[in-house]
Amino acid sequence: MSVSLCDMTITPAPGGFDEFEMYQVLERACAKAGLDSRDARLLRGHTNAVLLLEKEQVVAKIARKGTDVESVARTVTFVRWLIEAGFPTAPLHPCDQPLIVDGHSVTFWTYLPQPEHPVAAGQLAGPLKALHSLPPPPIALAEHDNIRAIRRSLTAITCLPAAAIRYMEEEADRLEGALWGVDFALPPGLIQGDPQHRNALHTTDGSAVLCDWDTVAHGQPEWDLVTVEVHCRRFGYGQAHYQAFASTYGWDVTKYAGYSVLRDIRELRMITTNARKVRHAPESLSEIRRRFDGLRRRDTQLPWNIL
Repeated sequence: MSVSLCDMTITPAPGGFDEFEMYQVLERACAKAGLDSRDARLLRGHTNAVLLLEKEQVVAKIARKGTDVESVARTVTFVRWLIEAGFPTAPLHPCDQPLIVDGHSVTFWTYLPQPEHPVAAGQLAGPLKALHSLPPPPIALAEHDNIRAIRRSLTAITCLPAAAIRYMEEEADRLEGALWGVDFALPPGLIQGDPQHRNALHTTDGSAVLCDWDTVAHGQPEWDLVTVEVHCRRFGYGQAHYQAFASTYGWDVTKYAGYSVLRDIRELRMITTNARKVRHAPESLSEIRRRFDGLRRRDTQLPWNIL
């Protein structure tokens, strides 16, 4: 799953980073940005290393070495465009960025203190619908392609037996064929790519803003809507939580003829993406195995644990 900028008490190893290297990169990036890193505290380290600079009230997000620098720069440009348009997004800290330190792209964001409870699904609906209605941004965005992402992850998975990978390859083949028969109902446009409770933040006025724009793309809004539904159903938020979202958004993806195909593709991507990252988060392996067992049983109601 994508990293949130929320203040979360999570203490895994920082996403494949060597801890000493992580703090060295942070110190050098902060020196370039004129920020004090001495009281930095790790918030999350699953995909990127996300640290809070307590004194500065700024969040630093360090991408893994090898992350495409141009992609990070494009995300920064996109967020600046959102801010200029008055869109509800997590605010960038005002400095030149991204900064590149030893092959790591580093970005800085204004810290928004968070309560213990995540943003409710119903609060996601307004900003998400507004995003889907925006005109094209003045930058080129990738086309959203879940099947391609699944196949890319399958080639990099080393934590599951060959038979499990073959099974998921066959699932990808089946679902790709089924996707050809899906008629999308909504007009294509900007999509967040991974909208969910931890990719949004509470603001001081009680509203919510979207964050974590690494997956922003051009595509079908149905992919964003089914992602919210999957998170409500799999991670224990419940049907009422999802119905509040659908009612506020004004469209229910579960009533749509293509729902089951989109749901199965999105869930397969969530399994394969996390399986690919196990080498950076070995404690997640048991959950990956549990999800895969549920996939084989076609268990669409199996609760998942957040990774």
